[in-house]
Amino acid sequence: MTITTFSSRDFNQDTSRAKKAAAAGPVFITDRGKPAHVLLSIEEYQRLTGGTRNIADALAMPDLERIGFEPPRIVLGPRPADLS
Repeated sequence: MTITTFSSRDFNQDTSRAKKAAAAGPVFITDRGKPAHVLLSIEEYQRLTGGTRNIADALAMPDLERIGFEPPRIVLGPRPADLS
């Protein structure tokens, strides 16, 4: 795994080079010489996070209607009060 470092200026001027470098390993992006961000390939990110996502991420994904999730409808109505 190769670690590459870009200054913020270099990253802004040559994003495509940073994306290519991220295929070989993490890319550190610095602000004023200090690491501020890390660019990873999506595969590396999923490996690090375990590939799980929360419900908000799942609902925000494109083509959500292709999943075909149809939960059963619940009918709620009045119930008699138990006054015992």
